Amino acid sequence: MPEQNFRSILTGSFSTPCGDNPTVAMIEAAYRHAGIDARYINCDVSAENLADAVRGARAMEWVGFNCSLPHKVAVIAHLDDLAEAARIIGAVNCVTIRDGRLVGNNTDGKGFLASLQDVVDPKGKRVFMLGAGGAARAIAVELGLAGVAHLDVVNRDPAKAETIAALVRDNTDSDATAHPWDGAARIPEGTDIVINATSVGLGDAQAMPEVDLDTLTKGQVVADVIPNPPMTRFLRAARERGCTPLDGLGMLVNQGVIGVELWLGKTMDADVMKKTLRDIFAASDAG
Repeated sequence: MPEQNFRSILTGSFSTPCGDNPTVAMIEAAYRHAGIDARYINCDVSAENLADAVRGARAMEWVGFNCSLPHKVAVIAHLDDLAEAARIIGAVNCVTIRDGRLVGNNTDGKGFLASLQDVVDPKGKRVFMLGAGGAARAIAVELGLAGVAHLDVVNRDPAKAETIAALVRDNTDSDATAHPWDGAARIPEGTDIVINATSVGLGDAQAMPEVDLDTLTKGQVVADVIPNPPMTRFLRAARERGCTPLDGLGMLVNQGVIGVELWLGKTMDADVMKKTLRDIFAASDAG
């Protein structure tokens, strides 16, 4: 009789609130498809309980966990080491546990970069990015490490845009410039890739970032970090002008793929994960 093992591999997420996070469904679908006895436990963890949650994950021999708001910066104090990108970004959303040692990584930008590289190699390209929040910061650093020629960062608060531009200039071989976002943003001639890294469009298919659409150029890659709805109004407008749209669903899926690779050393089926999310979002829209 073959030996049976009733102990599952444990992974999960710490955030608050956590009830609307579909990552659990996406990753557990991938575990089932791969025949891996692993669980992804979505935990609502308040700021004052973060230290206990991290100690608990270590004590219960989890192999890793994700961190979302409000823990991406605070969790660093509880880790043993940081990967290069996480150190530059100053935020962690993925922690790997090996032999009781916790290493922080940031898969936000990595997930976007992996999705972008399916469409175009950003090395040597000029990029125009809207927004200067956490997602923009992570994306900018990964683009810099990937060797973009120049990154234009546009934000309502130009000081925040300059902080990100300086991160890229000081920690990578890429150049970056900050610009104030006054009125409709105009995309400079010679731009290869345009990115909406703001939250405009999340859950609202009619919302649109304030951009002069006439400055979009046929052949540009236009990306959005919004996963739901995947085809935002901004992407639809770009497609009508001959641009190649890149939705935010791929970024979210690739974050999951990269996270599981860090935890288990195994590559999950991205198509299974993407279908799971599409079904969830479709059901939500129907409701």
